[in-house]
Amino acid sequence: MRRRKRPTPAELGLSAEEGRVLAALRTPQRVQEFVVGLPANFEQGGDTLRSVRGVLRHRKAHCIEAAFVAACALWLHGDPPLLMDLTAKGDADHVVALFRRDGCWGAISKSNHAWLRWRDPVYRSLRELAMSYFHEYFNKGRKTLRTYSASVDLRRFPPGMWITNEEDCWDVGAAVDDSRHYRLITPVQMRWLMSPDATVMRADSLVQYESRDRKTARRY
Repeated sequence: MRRRKRPTPAELGLSAEEGRVLAALRTPQRVQEFVVGLPANFEQGGDTLRSVRGVLRHRKAHCIEAAFVAACALWLHGDPPLLMDLTAKGDADHVVALFRRDGCWGAISKSNHAWLRWRDPVYRSLRELAMSYFHEYFNKGRKTLRTYSASVDLRRFPPGMWITNEEDCWDVGAAVDDSRHYRLITPVQMRWLMSPDATVMRADSLVQYESRDRKTARRY
């Protein structure tokens, strides 16, 4: 795979310590292990969209915050910082960081559930990758995933907007929301969707990080 010019941590505005942490994440697999190891940000003090710096400071993240960290780490090692947005009906959306190996797409993903996590780089298109999340993306017994976005290149934004921002990164989050999205299934196909069975529903109760409010833990 041909790599692009790698920025240095200093060029992105990162401190020496922040750069050291991210530079150690030399492969997508290491990035995945790092973001999964961050406790879930349950936003108990109100909604957040922390920058890479904010996540490294607080050592907590939800999906898009972890995706910022993953995209930044990938960029430092020669991959473009790309995100994909997955949108759902009657359920929370989900954001993953993208990477390619040998022409195929994979994803780095943080979720408090077992289902919506890492994807190996074996998918020939973003649609294939998005569909790999379809069957286990459900809420209250209904499959909810409906659209996926084109890849969002975070190089569109100054590093100060999503890497070193001391405030929440709502503008970048809005741009991800507003990116072009594509439908995964048709209205006719929706009629044929089968609800998860009892065993799958029991498995869905498994979460990595518990919250004082079980409903909150399941949301993330």
